[in-house]
Amino acid sequence: MSDGRAFVFGEQIIPKPVSAVAGEGIFTIGAETVIVADELTRERAGQLGEMLGAAMGWKLRVVRTEGKSNFIAMKVDPNLSDLGAEGYRAVIKPVGIQLVAKTSAGIFWAVQTLRQLLPPAVFSPTLVTGVTWAIPCGTIEDRPRFGWRGMMLDCSRHFMPIEFIYKWIDLLSLHKLNIFHWHLTDDQGWRIEIKKYPRLTAVGAFRKETLIGHARSTEKHFYDGKPHGGFYTQDQIRSVVKYAAQRNVTIVPEIELPGHSQAAIAAYPHLGNTGEEIQPWTSWGINANILNVEESTIEFYQDVLSEVMELFPSPFIHIGGDEAMKDQWKASRRAQARMAELHLEDEEELQSWFVRRMDDFLTSHGRKLIGWDEILEGGLASGAIVMSWRGEAGGIAAAQAGHDVVMATNQRVYFDSYQTEKKENEPLAIGGFIPVEQVYQYEPVPADLDEKAARHVQGAQGQLWTEYVPDSRHAEYMVFPRACALAEVVWSPREQREFAAFRPRLKQHLERLKFMEVNFRPLDER
Repeated sequence: MSDGRAFVFGEQIIPKPVSAVAGEGIFTIGAETVIVADELTRERAGQLGEMLGAAMGWKLRVVRTEGKSNFIAMKVDPNLSDLGAEGYRAVIKPVGIQLVAKTSAGIFWAVQTLRQLLPPAVFSPTLVTGVTWAIPCGTIEDRPRFGWRGMMLDCSRHFMPIEFIYKWIDLLSLHKLNIFHWHLTDDQGWRIEIKKYPRLTAVGAFRKETLIGHARSTEKHFYDGKPHGGFYTQDQIRSVVKYAAQRNVTIVPEIELPGHSQAAIAAYPHLGNTGEEIQPWTSWGINANILNVEESTIEFYQDVLSEVMELFPSPFIHIGGDEAMKDQWKASRRAQARMAELHLEDEEELQSWFVRRMDDFLTSHGRKLIGWDEILEGGLASGAIVMSWRGEAGGIAAAQAGHDVVMATNQRVYFDSYQTEKKENEPLAIGGFIPVEQVYQYEPVPADLDEKAARHVQGAQGQLWTEYVPDSRHAEYMVFPRACALAEVVWSPREQREFAAFRPRLKQHLERLKFMEVNFRPLDER
């Protein structure tokens, strides 16, 4: 091990498995090792071969019949109810390895565990020589604590290249994170091709320049004078969705409304309230532009969501709903008339009406609406899911009202914040201080919830907003190793988590990320 510590069997793995019992001896993978698979596991066998092949220099053969030794066997057994939909059992003996699960998803997570039991060099994208590819023997039984184990990536403020999106998915799946929340539209850029409305990308995907420094600076603001933009074509998105699905990752797209919509209004001014022509925003924060409440605007966004649903099979579609300033609605005679028509008391109820229209539309297509906790204001449709970001209060209120909840608090899992109090040595961040230890100690189920309400907490999610994250290497620096800590929070049993024990394990895990060429932030020395 990199720090000289002798690890107990199973402690090499992040997130830590539910149960790991050491055996005797080792199993060594060589060029003659075979992977035993049937039709239900053949895809997983091929993935394992690909994942090991680059570093080892050979691709393991996939066969149907198990020999007496030197094999890695995979089996899906629907009767393994004790493991749940994503659980698995790995039995490693000197003669061979048995991976069993109730579903193909469980087999994939078993494959990720198997990779972490090998020397870290197995994560190298190129051939590594002089390494014995040995795995310690033992038995692992594992299953996740939560079904929603997510990471959000904002590609609106700064566009991230498609190559990084694939790498991002690889990193999520390595850590058994199964939700990629993809923030695709905002004031500063519209990043998804919509065939019916081409100006959303022709105009909305490109801003003329970007703010230099912090938006909260009291000094005069300066801009870089450089155009910034980009978008993902529908063909690219289809390929990404397929790639993610093969790795047990569900992509949840976010189309912001009714606020955070300046890029859309720039493309189609009739969506706004003033009729003025504007451009995608070049600064950060919250601005006054909000969608109008005309029926034509509702229909426009339902058209957009129709194309989104064709691209993303996710059962969940995120509509944002946060930080929607209502000043333009208050000043709009048409918005006020709409409130009177609908017998609404205030603008919060008007937003709730807007959200309900989208909820009804998504529900009619077999999908579930999810939004930030502001969607609670003014009332919320029964099937909607709340993502609680302004602390835990929204999540508590939603769960107590019978809504499913994903905890995403800005106080514990916002990865655009600083990772150290020594901010002068760090790249510019939005503010705050959330070190890896604080992430690891996060408990997604609020203590205020009784047992019934607690069952509505589906899991937790980390967020990377990219106002101050201009490229993919910077994104990696902000997310890792904090996402490693989050992975253990949402997968491993609460009673098994202890940061003092996690830290040396994480130090070894970072050796794997080095081989994957991840630009993680080094751990602070103690």
